[in-house]
Amino acid sequence: MSGHGEAQPMTARKSGPLSGTAAVPGDKSISHRALIFGAMAVGETKITGLLEGQDVLDTAKAMRAFGAEVTRHGLGDWSVHGVGVGGFREPADVIDCGNSGTGVRLIMGTMATTAMTATFTGDASLRKRPMGRVTDPLSLFGTRAYGRQGGRLPMTVVGAANPVPVRYALPVASAQVKSAVLLAGLNAPGETVVIEREPTRDHSERMLLGFGAELHVEKGTEGHIITLKGRPELRPQSVAVPRDPSSAAFPVCAALIVEGSDILVPGVSQNLTRNGLYITLVEMGARIDFQNPREEGGEPVADLRVRFSDQMQGIEVPPERAPSMIDEYPILSVVAAFASGKTVMKGVKELRVKESDRIDAMARGLEACGVRIEEDEDTLIVYGMGAGGMPGGATAATHLDHRIARSFLGAGLAAQKPVSVDDASPILTSFPIFEGLMQTLGATLERG
Repeated sequence: MSGHGEAQPMTARKSGPLSGTAAVPGDKSISHRALIFGAMAVGETKITGLLEGQDVLDTAKAMRAFGAEVTRHGLGDWSVHGVGVGGFREPADVIDCGNSGTGVRLIMGTMATTAMTATFTGDASLRKRPMGRVTDPLSLFGTRAYGRQGGRLPMTVVGAANPVPVRYALPVASAQVKSAVLLAGLNAPGETVVIEREPTRDHSERMLLGFGAELHVEKGTEGHIITLKGRPELRPQSVAVPRDPSSAAFPVCAALIVEGSDILVPGVSQNLTRNGLYITLVEMGARIDFQNPREEGGEPVADLRVRFSDQMQGIEVPPERAPSMIDEYPILSVVAAFASGKTVMKGVKELRVKESDRIDAMARGLEACGVRIEEDEDTLIVYGMGAGGMPGGATAATHLDHRIARSFLGAGLAAQKPVSVDDASPILTSFPIFEGLMQTLGATLERG
């Protein structure tokens, strides 16, 4: 599958029980950060378990363009010879971040306080996504950005020659914006402070500490206050990337809704800022056992045993849980369709500015599959039809969104009639082994 080439339709048909071990790829968020922090350290950072999806490969290419030496030694085995904080050189060409909102926003933050100019672009989906949420706080450092109407790519960013430290309160919960500001703060004098009312994924803070930055987090009346001392010398590290909980969500949720399934998903990150989906599934009655809890690469992980769950009940998902599961609402809405009763998802307006308007994409696709849906700007409600109750028989529009594609293919494995997607090629951007892995478990997936 190619995330940038000709559309690749795919169909999922009702499957027999899924079984076996689902060794999902490394965490995408941590993979991006490992490459970027390695490029900002002085010396060689070694990375194992790196996700080799197109999004991460585009970040690796960008780090090379900024002067770091990035080398692949084998599957998931990479090294980065960094150039130090403030050591990036001006790239000779446009930086193409493909489909990755995380990649482009973090890289913008990384170069924002260095005296250079860089131009960023991406695929059709990424060029629709707003960048103002990152460039606005970066402008406080002295950075300038010039993009298309609405703050969209292609965009030229002029780094601040004489950056100043910033104190910034996030207007919405966003790990991407928080991380971009912290990355910019690395090359600014003094202390940069980021305040978040609701905690978001903390991979950047964990990794900054691991690379030797001076950073501390405290809880105050304003929320979580993150203070970073600028201009450290980052030390190279050995980074073991845990398996991605967002990627694991797809085989996990498929096993929950396909009759007779029993699978093992080893080494999945259990970071508290990322595990909202798994908490929600357990509350719905999902049969998930968290086995062998341990720590790998500074992150808590566990092996998940997942079995078919025909007694799941719809619930109301607390809106404050949204930051810890924002990428998993599409697949949760599929599981909700196979539960009994209604599942209410509030506080999810962030989904409307992801790779697609994910609320609209899931609502229209599920309705086409015979599921009753209600929605507003910030809410999605799914009326469950019970185990095996979804009629299916529709083709869903993916809007170049890898999570939409995987979610509807998951639905087709348990629906009464096959479910197709108009284009499965974007799956390559974040989960290149998805098709083969699911077929190994017993899923019935057909191209064309």
